[in-house]
Amino acid sequence: TFERLVERFYAGIAADPLLRPMYPEDLAGPVRHLTLFLIQYFGGPQTYSAERGHPRLRQRHARFQIDRPARDAWVRHMTAALVSLDLPQAQHQVVLRYIEDSATFLINHTGHLSDEIAVR
Repeated sequence: TFERLVERFYAGIAADPLLRPMYPEDLAGPVRHLTLFLIQYFGGPQTYSAERGHPRLRQRHARFQIDRPARDAWVRHMTAALVSLDLPQAQHQVVLRYIEDSATFLINHTGHLSDEIAVR
């Protein structure tokens, strides 16, 4: 299920002009990492942590400017991928909530110059 979710998600990312530049040319690594992360997060084997250490989501994403439009685009692609799986409603809701909450948590840029100056 998570492999299909991530494959469908990255099919959307591959054509997204806002998000695609945030990813390496070869998406194989990000596909594997996100798949393993989601499997681990939702109770599966700890392969992600064994291979990459603690997830440290904010730290791993800090080098990217993630603003509200980027967050919304990411959520849009992930939601479309999730809907395509036709999961039972309870499972769908649990995954959707995580998608939305984690994407919001990773916002690190407001896009306002005054905010950027205040951080420096």
